[in-house]
Amino acid sequence: MSLLHHLVTLPIRPITTDAYIPELIRLLKSGIPATYTLEQVAAYEKGDRDGPNNLDSNTTPLHILCKSLPSAGELGDTEKTVVLMIMDKLFEFGAGWNFLDYEGKHIGDLLLEKGYGAGDILYDRVIEAGVSAELLLRKINGGDIEFIEEEGVVGDDTNCQQASAPQHSDSSMTTENDENEEPTYIEAEHGDNDATAADQVTYLKTELEYTEDSLVTKQNRDGVMMAWESEIMKIAAASLVVNRDPNQECNILNIGFGMGIIDSFIQSHKPTRHYICEAHPDVLAKMKRDGWYEKPGVVILEGRWQDCLNRLLDSGSIFFNGIYYDTFSEHYQDMLELYDLIVGLIQPEGIFSFFNGLGADRPICYDVYKRIVELDLANYGLKCGYSTIPLSNIPSWKNVKRPYFNCNYYYHPQICFQ
Repeated sequence: MSLLHHLVTLPIRPITTDAYIPELIRLLKSGIPATYTLEQVAAYEKGDRDGPNNLDSNTTPLHILCKSLPSAGELGDTEKTVVLMIMDKLFEFGAGWNFLDYEGKHIGDLLLEKGYGAGDILYDRVIEAGVSAELLLRKINGGDIEFIEEEGVVGDDTNCQQASAPQHSDSSMTTENDENEEPTYIEAEHGDNDATAADQVTYLKTELEYTEDSLVTKQNRDGVMMAWESEIMKIAAASLVVNRDPNQECNILNIGFGMGIIDSFIQSHKPTRHYICEAHPDVLAKMKRDGWYEKPGVVILEGRWQDCLNRLLDSGSIFFNGIYYDTFSEHYQDMLELYDLIVGLIQPEGIFSFFNGLGADRPICYDVYKRIVELDLANYGLKCGYSTIPLSNIPSWKNVKRPYFNCNYYYHPQICFQ
C-alpha cells in the first residue's frame, strides 16, 4: 500500500484538516496519480513492469476512502467536512467518479453501504462530479453523449402510416479503457455489443415473444418490457391527465406500445383521442389481435416516432395534453432529439413523461442521470419534477438476459413548461 492509499484509510482520529489536507496535497503534487490503484501498487511491488490491465486495476484512493469511513451516524459534521475536502482534492487532481473496485463496487455503492445517501454532502459530491464529468465529455466530443453506449442507427426507411380506430431506452454508462492503464469504468450488465439492444434497425427486424408477464426478444431474451412496470405505468398515466380541463377535449400520445400496460391505464381516463406510436411489426400485430385498432378514439401511428411525429408536427392538426415515451434500443441522444418535438406537440399546460430507467443499473448512476435530465430539459424551457416511488414488486430477471432496472425505487419524471 502506498503512502497515499494509507492516508485515505483515515488512520488518525479525529479527522482534521491539519492531519490530512497538507499531506494529501504533498503526495498528489509529488506525482502520485489520484487514480493510482491498489492493483498497480501490487504489480509494482512484484516487479511487474507491464502492470495490471484495466480489467484488473480498479481500487482507487476514493474507493479506499469511502470504504474506510465510519458509519454515517458515527461521523460528526466537522469530520465530514474534512472528508469532503479530501474528496474535493482527489477530484481536483483527476480522480474519476465512476470506477469500480475489485469487488465491482462504485464509490457511490460504498457510501450507501455506510449510510451516506442522497442529501448527504458526501454522496451529493459524487453526483456533482458525475454530472460535471459527463457534461464536460459531451462538450469535448462535440455534443455527442459520451456516457451512452454506441448509438443505434436510426436512419431506416420505415414508413409512418396512420390508422384511425371507430424503452426501453438503453442507458448504461460507457466502459472506457485507454493506453494509460486507467481503472475500469462502469459497465452495465446489459452493456455488451449485442446489436439488438444497441441498434434500432436491428431491433425492428428482431422477432419478439410475449410471455405471461414480459415482452422479450425471442432469441436473445432481452427484456423489452415486463409486468412489474404496471405500478409505475398506473402512476404515469394519471400524471399525464393531471392538468386536464373537464370541459375540453383531452388528447394523449404514447410512444412505444410494448405490452400495452400504460395504454390500458390511459384508456381508463377516457381521453378524447389516444395516439399510439409503434414501429415493431410484431407489436403492431399483437395490437391488431387485441383490438386496439378498433377502439373508439384510438389512433395508431405505425412507424418510428422520428418519422411519425415530425409529420404530425408539420400538419399542426393536434396538440397533446400528455405525452409518454417508452421505447427499446434507443439512447439518451434520441431523447434529446425527442425534446425538440415535444415542445411543439404539447399544450401549454401539458405533461410529458417517460419510463425512467436512465442509469438504473445502480443508484449513483440513476442519481447522476436524474440531474442531467433536469439540466437538459431546462434548455428547452421545460422543468422536471420527480416523485420517488418505492417498488413493492421488485423486478425478477429470471430467464431475461438483459436486466434494465436494478434499483428498489423509481424516479417518476413529470415535465412541463417552466
